[in-house]
Amino acid sequence: MASEKKKLTRAAGVIGIATLASRILGFVRDMVIAWFFGAGLISDAFFVAFRIPNLLRRLFAEGSLSIAFVPVFTEYLNRRGRSEAFRMARSTVRITGILLVILTLAGILAAPVLVKVIAPGFTGEKFALTVTLTRIMFPYIFFICLVALSMGILNSLGHFAAPALAPVFLNVAIIGSALWLAPYLEEPVAGLAVGVLIGGGLQLLLQIPFLLKKGFYLWQKAPLYHPGVSRIGKLMGPAVFGAAVYQINMLVGTLLASLLPEGSVSYLYYADRLVQFPLGIFAISMSVAVLPSLSRQAAANKLRELSDTFVYAIQLIFFITLPAMTGLIVLREPIVALLFQRGEFGPESTRLTAYALIFYSLGLWAFSAVRILVSTFYSLQDTVTPVKIASISIFANILLSILLMGPLSHGGLALATSLASMLNFALLAGRLHKRLGDLNGKKILESIAKSVICAGIMGGLLTAVLAVFPAPLNASFISRLITVTGGVAAGGGIYMLAAYMLRCPELTDLLRMIRKEP
Repeated sequence: MASEKKKLTRAAGVIGIATLASRILGFVRDMVIAWFFGAGLISDAFFVAFRIPNLLRRLFAEGSLSIAFVPVFTEYLNRRGRSEAFRMARSTVRITGILLVILTLAGILAAPVLVKVIAPGFTGEKFALTVTLTRIMFPYIFFICLVALSMGILNSLGHFAAPALAPVFLNVAIIGSALWLAPYLEEPVAGLAVGVLIGGGLQLLLQIPFLLKKGFYLWQKAPLYHPGVSRIGKLMGPAVFGAAVYQINMLVGTLLASLLPEGSVSYLYYADRLVQFPLGIFAISMSVAVLPSLSRQAAANKLRELSDTFVYAIQLIFFITLPAMTGLIVLREPIVALLFQRGEFGPESTRLTAYALIFYSLGLWAFSAVRILVSTFYSLQDTVTPVKIASISIFANILLSILLMGPLSHGGLALATSLASMLNFALLAGRLHKRLGDLNGKKILESIAKSVICAGIMGGLLTAVLAVFPAPLNASFISRLITVTGGVAAGGGIYMLAAYMLRCPELTDLLRMIRKEP
């Protein structure tokens, strides 16, 4: 078990570092977009159009395809050998490719309907522009779903770096297109859409050399239909909902935000991007790293070890996300101002984005923990339980969004998303306890309590410092940079010192992950 924890920690560290590079470039990408397009009609149109293929990516790629594929592929590796596992994988790639071509053509034709459903408040020029951008970007789903399958194969074989680095190529392509293609187009924002398409192709090309190195050759013989493909399909159906509740809730927020004052979609987008930074580096990295480990233990019917792996992952997630949540709330305005306030993105946009960030940040721990819970259910090849609970969560999000958007405007939509994820977490945790029995709840609660105390100390001290040395929105770039970097460094130091004083074992695990120790 100790060896499995070390493998998990090392894998999460590799993915986390690659994801950090991607997220930094993602912020550069968003800074460029905010600089050139601000927060208004054009940016709203792009973000809604990008959200459609991006949502499909989360639903059919990361959200269900790879999660359904890994447990079945791992079982074939363990019980029938690499040759048969590769035959099953080749069949999966071929069938998926055919279905993706059909889906892409259908999406391009149905773009006006999709936009009307996602953003019913868009009309006239805004609606027409969103439809055009959607049609340009829709083929991205073809590339990214094949990347997800490649990720499943490589992760199951112990290689995590190339799939984790793939988003870097997407961000580079969008940044390059914004700087060197968009200015020469009649509709400059179309350059961003072309960049998304180029980025998707580059992400897929990156995986090919590593697949070949592992001995996976797509051109080798394999039946078009394989029994394993059917099992993946059965797992994938309900997994579309169970693994992507967060994205569906975000979609509900976008739909309702289109009915609010102009710019609301953009405020929510930029706030969500900030929450996605710690979510991607730690939570998603951990969930990707933990799935092969859990799947191996489930395939060997080692449920006690599987429970221990789950407890280890969930404790580490809370230890990381609680201080991240606190830091985002306390430093919300300086962070937004540093990253986005320039050009068309002014102080008022900063204030309204920071307002949404408060409410998204409150749910960061739930967004993160749900990823681990869902991965645990899928490792057991149980996709029914997550989808049932997801349905409850989605309904709660819609109801809460309608109730809260009036008094809290776009902040109410962000809060509804967080509350719905908290409900999703509570219900999933209860069901997993019934499924696996004792999950050492006392140990988990003790760990969470220590993390809450450490985060509270950190948040209190940072708030006191900001009260003495305020950070006005009209401050210079250097002042903002000093405030944010100093606040993050001080907050991290305070949290680690408090964790050391309380003897939190997760501190050692986190440092091992950062250093990638074996």
